Amino acid sequence: MPNLKEVKTRISSVVSTQQITKAMKMVAASKLRKAQDNILQMRPYAEKLNEILVNVSQGMDIDDLDNYSKEREIDRVLICVITSDRGLCGAFNSNVVKQVLKHIDEEYKDQFETGDIHILPIGKKGKDFFIKRGFHVIEDFTGTLVSLSFEGARKAAEFAMKGFIEKEYDKVVFVYNEFKNVATQVLRTETFLPLATDAEKADTSQMTDYILQPNKNVIMDEMIPKSLKIQFYKAILESNAAEHGARMTAMDQATENAGELLTELRLTYNRTRQAAITKEILEIVAGAEALR
Repeated sequence: MPNLKEVKTRISSVVSTQQITKAMKMVAASKLRKAQDNILQMRPYAEKLNEILVNVSQGMDIDDLDNYSKEREIDRVLICVITSDRGLCGAFNSNVVKQVLKHIDEEYKDQFETGDIHILPIGKKGKDFFIKRGFHVIEDFTGTLVSLSFEGARKAAEFAMKGFIEKEYDKVVFVYNEFKNVATQVLRTETFLPLATDAEKADTSQMTDYILQPNKNVIMDEMIPKSLKIQFYKAILESNAAEHGARMTAMDQATENAGELLTELRLTYNRTRQAAITKEILEIVAGAEALR
């Protein structure tokens, strides 16, 4: 039988942990509301902007579109890994990291062996993981999530865009968690650059005949960089909302587990206490019988 003092100490420890997980769940729920509102407002804008981009690009030659759309032989790859700054959110970060490693193994083995895989982490968890494993990590934008804003996302997007235009990178890829609902996050691996306008797949029946001033090429030169920055910011907002959902779910599960453990510990405590009392009674009775 365990010691009464040990069981009591464990009960006290679990109660304290349960209070912390309850508080963390409430904080995550509060942050989730704001993050969810942000991404739900961003999605229609990003989708409409992309729709206009596809629409306007109809009939344009690929060479006329933009340098962002040109595909070339892949020698060096930049992978934008979006994780969180803090843990205690279940498998949120580990799933992203595993997806990155899997994607490298399946698509970029040769580049990995030659050291031509560069990691641009948004979030400290991703940065720490890839630094420990010897990857070439660009640390300039790991603080983007501290004050989540379009300005921070814009700087990171411009770095990736400049690297692609100057042929430092031949492909730029996103890996992040997309927010579906509080309990569900969907892992996404998307090509950021070269830009795919999906012009061939566009539904021509849905096309709108825009009047463009001054001309189509000037509009595209302005629209493509803006669309890319919005896409980058949207991915960060998706990951941010997914993070809070994952943390809320993880803390809720931890609180439930603590409750179940408390039930078992209290039962053990009562049994141990009852056994100790029974033992004392037996000793008293045995002593009384001996005195007779």
